[in-house]
Amino acid sequence: MSNFDDKLDEAKSKGKETLGKVTGDKNKEAEGKAEGIAKKAKHKVEDAKDAATGAAQGLKNDDDDDGQ
Repeated sequence: MSNFDDKLDEAKSKGKETLGKVTGDKNKEAEGKAEGIAKKAKHKVEDAKDAATGAAQGLKNDDDDDGQ
């Protein structure tokens, strides 16, 4: 997902949360908060996956260098 898409999703969830606050709709507010939390968790998982992939690639490269 692109940075633009991430920011758009963040704005949508924040907007939904704010709309819920302004209108007194606790369900809409909670939905916006939950979406925001879910997006943050998804990004943390993606970051961890990228870090693990990078570490694995680094180990593979080290292993390849030892054979030369």
